[in-house]
Amino acid sequence: MAARSFLFVLGSSRAGGNTETLARIAAEQLPPDTGQHWLALRDHPLPDFEDLRHPERRHVQPSGNSETLLRATLDATDVVIASPLYWYSVSSATKRYLDHWSGWLETPGTGFRRRMAGKKLWGVTALADEDPAVAEPLAGTLRISAEYLGMRWGGVLLGNGSKPGDVLTDTAAVARAKSFFS
Repeated sequence: MAARSFLFVLGSSRAGGNTETLARIAAEQLPPDTGQHWLALRDHPLPDFEDLRHPERRHVQPSGNSETLLRATLDATDVVIASPLYWYSVSSATKRYLDHWSGWLETPGTGFRRRMAGKKLWGVTALADEDPAVAEPLAGTLRISAEYLGMRWGGVLLGNGSKPGDVLTDTAAVARAKSFFS
């Protein structure tokens, strides 16, 4: 069996926030031979997605940050979307990244759909609400995206916190993080 390689896509506008902290706790539990690649979308901003499918316009080969994110996404066996819960869904930077998947599906030579099939998609999020049900739109976005591409769904790790570091006081979330990827 090939070694697993995790891509952690950080969708927060803040470095070291609760979502990233929770993702890093979960990642610490991975076997030492498991590859990890961490990319913060705030450091690799994407332009707004422009749908070029119709009429007869084709998506051009990605370059810059788009190419970096595409290659990292295709190279991973597991993609972890670590996005704080913003207005009951993923952050705008995360949504833009997922929107670019639509373009990559149409980009000649990438084989994006074929190469994404069988990978595993995971979610990690921190929310400032005591009711975990408010994260259902975020979880649904990721789960249905995985289904659409034939990916396996790993689930969403939820933690509670608002100020940086708050998630560390959510002992149940920290405990769940320690077995999330197993």
